[in-house]
Amino acid sequence: MIKYVGDDQEKKCLGMTGLNLMDKTLFVQGARISFSIWDVAGDSRSIDHVPIACKDAVAILFMFDLTSRRTLNSVAEWYSQARKWNQTAIPILIGTKFDDFVQLPPNLQWTIVTQARAYAKAMKATLFFSSAKHNINVNKIFKYIMAELCNLPWTVERNLTIGEPIIDF
Repeated sequence: MIKYVGDDQEKKCLGMTGLNLMDKTLFVQGARISFSIWDVAGDSRSIDHVPIACKDAVAILFMFDLTSRRTLNSVAEWYSQARKWNQTAIPILIGTKFDDFVQLPPNLQWTIVTQARAYAKAMKATLFFSSAKHNINVNKIFKYIMAELCNLPWTVERNLTIGEPIIDF
Protein backbone atom coordinates (compact mmCIF):
# COMPACT_ATOMS: atom_id res chain seq x y z
CA MET A 1 0.00 0.00 0.00
CA ILE A 2 2.70 2.45 0.97
CA LYS A 3 4.52 1.93 -2.33
CA TYR A 4 1.34 2.89 -4.20
CA VAL A 5 0.03 5.76 -2.09
CA GLY A 6 3.49 7.17 -1.30
CA ASP A 7 5.68 7.17 1.79
CA ASP A 8 4.29 10.51 2.97
CA GLN A 9 0.86 8.87 3.34
CA GLU A 10 2.23 6.31 5.81
CA LYS A 11 1.88 8.85 8.60
CA LYS A 12 -1.75 9.60 7.64
CA CYS A 13 -3.04 6.02 7.56
CA LEU A 14 -5.72 4.78 9.90
CA GLY A 15 -4.27 1.75 11.59
CA MET A 16 -5.75 -0.93 13.81
CA THR A 17 -4.28 -4.28 14.72
CA GLY A 18 -4.62 -6.31 11.52
CA LEU A 19 -6.35 -3.53 9.55
CA ASN A 20 -4.97 -0.42 7.84
CA LEU A 21 -6.67 2.19 5.69
CA MET A 22 -5.00 4.61 3.28
CA ASP A 23 -6.38 6.99 0.67
CA LYS A 24 -5.06 7.79 -2.81
CA THR A 25 -6.54 10.49 -5.05
CA LEU A 26 -5.87 10.66 -8.78
CA PHE A 27 -6.93 13.08 -11.47
CA VAL A 28 -7.74 11.37 -14.76
CA GLN A 29 -8.97 13.38 -17.74
CA GLY A 30 -10.22 16.10 -15.41
CA ALA A 31 -12.04 13.68 -13.09
CA ARG A 32 -11.05 13.24 -9.48
CA ILE A 33 -10.87 9.57 -8.47
CA SER A 34 -10.27 8.59 -4.86
CA PHE A 35 -9.28 5.14 -3.70
CA SER A 36 -9.80 4.06 -0.10
CA ILE A 37 -7.49 1.12 0.28
CA TRP A 38 -8.19 -1.27 3.14
CA ASP A 39 -5.41 -3.68 4.05
CA VAL A 40 -6.34 -6.70 6.16
CA ALA A 41 -3.39 -8.61 7.60
CA GLY A 42 -3.06 -12.19 6.39
CA ASP A 43 -3.01 -13.89 9.77
CA SER A 44 -5.96 -15.88 11.10
CA ARG A 45 -6.63 -13.30 13.85
CA SER A 46 -7.45 -10.68 11.20
CA ILE A 47 -10.20 -12.62 9.43
CA ASP A 48 -12.75 -10.75 11.57
CA HIS A 49 -11.86 -7.56 9.66
CA VAL A 50 -13.00 -9.02 6.32
CA PRO A 51 -16.63 -7.80 6.55
CA ILE A 52 -15.72 -4.15 7.11
CA ALA A 53 -13.00 -4.19 4.46
CA CYS A 54 -15.01 -6.01 1.79
CA LYS A 55 -18.59 -4.85 2.26
CA ASP A 56 -18.51 -1.86 -0.10
CA ALA A 57 -15.34 -2.70 -2.04
CA VAL A 58 -15.28 -2.36 -5.82
CA ALA A 59 -12.16 -4.53 -6.06
CA ILE A 60 -10.64 -7.06 -3.69
CA LEU A 61 -6.95 -7.85 -3.92
CA PHE A 62 -5.96 -11.29 -2.64
CA MET A 63 -2.23 -11.26 -2.01
CA PHE A 64 0.18 -14.11 -1.38
CA ASP A 65 3.95 -14.48 -1.05
CA LEU A 66 5.38 -16.05 -4.22
CA THR A 67 8.06 -17.77 -2.16
CA SER A 68 5.54 -19.48 0.16
CA ARG A 69 3.04 -21.94 -1.28
CA ARG A 70 1.36 -21.98 2.13
CA THR A 71 0.25 -18.37 1.63
CA LEU A 72 -1.10 -19.22 -1.82
CA ASN A 73 -3.08 -22.11 -0.34
CA SER A 74 -4.61 -19.76 2.24
CA VAL A 75 -6.07 -17.59 -0.55
CA ALA A 76 -8.98 -20.01 -0.97
CA GLU A 77 -10.24 -19.35 2.58
CA TRP A 78 -9.77 -15.57 2.28
CA TYR A 79 -11.61 -15.60 -1.05
CA SER A 80 -14.48 -17.59 0.47
CA GLN A 81 -14.75 -15.19 3.42
CA ALA A 82 -14.60 -12.07 1.21
CA ARG A 83 -17.25 -13.36 -1.18
CA LYS A 84 -19.67 -13.86 1.72
CA TRP A 85 -19.68 -10.07 2.12
CA ASN A 86 -19.21 -8.94 -1.46
CA GLN A 87 -19.96 -10.95 -4.58
CA THR A 88 -19.61 -8.13 -7.12
CA ALA A 89 -16.14 -6.70 -6.42
CA ILE A 90 -13.45 -7.29 -9.03
CA PRO A 91 -11.20 -10.10 -7.74
CA ILE A 92 -7.45 -9.72 -8.28
CA LEU A 93 -4.87 -12.32 -7.25
CA ILE A 94 -1.44 -10.84 -6.55
CA GLY A 95 1.77 -12.75 -5.99
CA THR A 96 4.18 -10.56 -4.04
CA LYS A 97 7.98 -10.65 -3.62
CA PHE A 98 8.63 -11.36 -7.30
CA ASP A 99 12.25 -10.27 -6.75
CA ASP A 100 12.72 -13.25 -4.37
CA PHE A 101 10.62 -15.60 -6.50
CA VAL A 102 13.01 -15.35 -9.47
CA GLN A 103 15.79 -16.72 -7.24
CA LEU A 104 13.88 -19.99 -6.73
CA PRO A 105 14.72 -23.07 -8.84
CA PRO A 106 12.85 -23.04 -12.19
CA ASN A 107 10.87 -26.20 -11.40
CA LEU A 108 9.55 -24.62 -8.17
CA GLN A 109 8.73 -21.41 -10.05
CA TRP A 110 6.77 -23.46 -12.59
CA THR A 111 4.83 -25.23 -9.81
CA ILE A 112 3.89 -21.92 -8.17
CA VAL A 113 2.93 -20.31 -11.49
CA THR A 114 0.74 -23.27 -12.42
CA GLN A 115 -1.00 -23.27 -9.04
CA ALA A 116 -1.48 -19.47 -9.03
CA ARG A 117 -2.98 -19.53 -12.52
CA ALA A 118 -5.38 -22.32 -11.46
CA TYR A 119 -6.47 -20.30 -8.40
CA ALA A 120 -6.93 -17.16 -10.51
CA LYS A 121 -9.03 -19.07 -13.02
CA ALA A 122 -11.22 -20.57 -10.27
CA MET A 123 -11.65 -17.09 -8.76
CA LYS A 124 -12.27 -15.50 -12.19
CA ALA A 125 -9.49 -13.12 -11.15
CA THR A 126 -6.74 -11.29 -12.96
CA LEU A 127 -3.31 -12.52 -11.81
CA PHE A 128 -0.37 -10.19 -11.25
CA PHE A 129 3.11 -11.02 -9.99
CA SER A 130 4.61 -8.00 -8.26
CA SER A 131 7.39 -6.62 -6.12
CA ALA A 132 6.85 -3.60 -3.90
CA LYS A 133 10.59 -3.46 -3.24
CA HIS A 134 11.35 -2.94 -6.94
CA ASN A 135 7.98 -1.37 -7.88
CA ILE A 136 7.14 -4.18 -10.30
CA ASN A 137 3.48 -4.10 -11.43
CA VAL A 138 2.37 -2.09 -8.37
CA ASN A 139 0.98 0.81 -10.42
CA LYS A 140 -0.32 -1.53 -13.13
CA ILE A 141 -2.58 -3.24 -10.61
CA PHE A 142 -4.33 0.02 -9.75
CA LYS A 143 -4.41 1.14 -13.40
CA TYR A 144 -6.14 -2.12 -14.21
CA ILE A 145 -8.72 -1.53 -11.46
CA MET A 146 -9.37 1.99 -12.74
CA ALA A 147 -9.67 0.77 -16.33
CA GLU A 148 -12.20 -1.87 -15.28
CA LEU A 149 -14.25 0.51 -13.13
CA CYS A 150 -14.29 3.40 -15.59
CA ASN A 151 -14.55 1.28 -18.73
CA LEU A 152 -11.22 2.65 -20.01
CA PRO A 153 -9.02 0.84 -22.52
CA TRP A 154 -6.52 -1.59 -20.97
CA THR A 155 -3.42 -1.80 -23.12
CA VAL A 156 -1.15 -4.03 -21.04
CA GLU A 157 -0.58 -7.41 -22.64
CA ARG A 158 -0.65 -10.76 -20.91
CA ASN A 159 2.75 -12.00 -19.83
CA LEU A 160 2.98 -15.71 -19.14
CA THR A 161 6.76 -16.11 -19.33
CA ILE A 162 8.35 -17.90 -16.39
CA GLY A 163 11.01 -15.69 -14.83
CA GLU A 164 9.19 -12.48 -15.75
CA PRO A 165 6.42 -10.73 -13.79
CA ILE A 166 3.29 -12.53 -14.90
CA ILE A 167 0.10 -10.73 -15.84
CA ASP A 168 -2.76 -13.05 -16.75
CA PHE A 169 -6.37 -12.07 -17.37
